[in-house]
Amino acid sequence: MMAESPSNLIPVTLLTGFLGSGKTTVLNHLVRQPELADALVIINEFGEMALDHLLVAHSTENLVMEMSSGCLCCSIRGDLVKTLRDITWRFARGGQRQFRRVLIETTGLADPAPIIHTLMSHPQIAPQYRLDGIVTAVDMAAGMQTLDRHPEAVKQAAVADALLLTKADLVSNVQRQALLRRLDGINPAALRWDVQGGAIAPDKVLNLGLFSADGKTPEVARWLREEAYALAQEHDHPGHGHGQAAHESHGHHDHSHDHSHDHDHRHDVNRHDDHIRAFCFQVDEPIPDAVLSHWLELLMGFVGSNILRVKGIINVAGSPQPIVVHGVQHLFHPPVPLPAWPSEDRRSRLVFITQDVERELVERIFDALRQVLPQAGAPRA
Repeated sequence: MMAESPSNLIPVTLLTGFLGSGKTTVLNHLVRQPELADALVIINEFGEMALDHLLVAHSTENLVMEMSSGCLCCSIRGDLVKTLRDITWRFARGGQRQFRRVLIETTGLADPAPIIHTLMSHPQIAPQYRLDGIVTAVDMAAGMQTLDRHPEAVKQAAVADALLLTKADLVSNVQRQALLRRLDGINPAALRWDVQGGAIAPDKVLNLGLFSADGKTPEVARWLREEAYALAQEHDHPGHGHGQAAHESHGHHDHSHDHSHDHDHRHDVNRHDDHIRAFCFQVDEPIPDAVLSHWLELLMGFVGSNILRVKGIINVAGSPQPIVVHGVQHLFHPPVPLPAWPSEDRRSRLVFITQDVERELVERIFDALRQVLPQAGAPRA
């Protein structure tokens, strides 16, 4: 289904975060590191931040492209496609591409989904690039207010593989813990790193995807991080739940038994992340191909824009190889077969982060299809 094996594709890291979150300072630090000496940086920002970008361009040997014609989410089908298409030959010498990876810094106002869609589906881009990871900077000082006021900021945190916690020196420990609890609800599985002065080790933000450039065995466990959903479930509802769903979150933890947490403004109906659900969906038996394809098609068709991100490894009936699926808001990357199962665990496992889509709906559609489609096998116990 793909022109090249995933490990041969150019890895792309998406650096996002709301205005003032410190992502440009992080970028200034990263591009000076030897691990990014062979990276090409694409910048999309507007306003007074442009000066920082000029500093980036002149303080490093890195190749820097600046897209300043407007917001990435508006110009995505034009400027970014053209940029990604052209850089492979514009930055080549003797027919050899002069970069091994790409970093894209997005405007703080951007919903990252259109960029991810371009990487996953555009016919001129998908055969050359793969999404390596989404890294989101979170301003610890302004984080609560930003999440309250801007749904884009909630989405940026929800789809992240790693969260960079900046400006921690400006908040008290109580404020810090409150924001961390809130991030638990939005994205329990994202790696979290404290960042001071923009300094972050490159290995904490690179190679976050399923495939590595050196072609090693795909790191499914690290990529899925399903245990994070289970841990969050235990924290929220000890002893609750069943085998099919490891965690469901409503954007905050339920402290109704502890009145000391009332200041967590649980009852604020305007909180955008109160609509976020994070859960793990597991199926013990192999899934017939027809059930899988119809299930994903129905989910994408009816509630796709509300499925912020889904990642999974699937045991398809009759296939000796596991299949990996990855979706972002109404778009699934073509399923990729892995060379072998990464462990003895042969269950299908999918982790979902959704907006206004309950786990029960996902499960009901799946169960209904298993019962009505031929050769779908017996319903789960």
